[in-house]
Amino acid sequence: MLLTDLHKEFMFHIQVKSYSPRTQKSYKDNNRRFLAYLESEYEIAELEEIKSLHIKQYGMMLSKKGRKETYINSIYKCVRSFFKYCVDEGYILQKHNPCLNVQWMKEPIVTIKSFTSQEIRGMVEAYKMTTYIEARNKLVIMMFADTGIRNLELCHLMKSNVGETTIKIVGKGNKERYLPISPALKKYLIKYDRIREQYLKDDYRGHDNLFLSYRGKPLTVEAVERIVKIAGERAGITREIRISPHTIRHTYAQLMLQNGCDVYSLSRVLGHEDISITKRYLQSCKMNKLWN
Repeated sequence: MLLTDLHKEFMFHIQVKSYSPRTQKSYKDNNRRFLAYLESEYEIAELEEIKSLHIKQYGMMLSKKGRKETYINSIYKCVRSFFKYCVDEGYILQKHNPCLNVQWMKEPIVTIKSFTSQEIRGMVEAYKMTTYIEARNKLVIMMFADTGIRNLELCHLMKSNVGETTIKIVGKGNKERYLPISPALKKYLIKYDRIREQYLKDDYRGHDNLFLSYRGKPLTVEAVERIVKIAGERAGITREIRISPHTIRHTYAQLMLQNGCDVYSLSRVLGHEDISITKRYLQSCKMNKLWN
């Protein structure tokens, strides 16, 4: 069967599963580049011609170009998903799946840098409740620190999803999870809601997103990244660390582990598909000596 036809069919399958646009693009581009490599290097155009050796050689080629092990494994993940679809649809037998003999690249142990408790407090205090924008930005930092949610999840957080003691998060693959919110966050959410309603009283576009721009539109991932970066600058964080929403997420995870949360429970809170990713936080927590 022609690989070009299979790729189109596979992408339709991914779209039906309602993967995020970013994930769909990753699957599309990574598999397209792999299939282009097969055609240019080996003149392979049909599914039955692909062997494990071809996948391994593609990984070696990427490695020689200086690609990191984590990057190559992300490519392997997309390729594995493609061939799993081929097996599930009956185009090849499981025993003929070329990914069966392809091992993951061994990734180096990386210490995930995180903020100190004092730095998090400084970032929260970097914004006041004097205006809508300042109040919104303060709540953005507090929401990250209190719940550990992803940037995109925060952008998609609806006002109607905020309850008295929990918030409903719609994560990757449209999977829902409920997270508790602290009394301190709830207190500022009430204050923010009052300021938000006053600011948007003449806005008729009706976006339900909890966090909106000064024009009343949903915040973008890039806008949130700027909010966090400015908070870090105002808090006087000058050491070598990435000032980003994801670093706050790392910090949240490490704090949870230090306070006795088990890896399985933390993986559920963070919305991880399995605990292998969460275990990286535990490893980093053991190596990180920045906490006070």
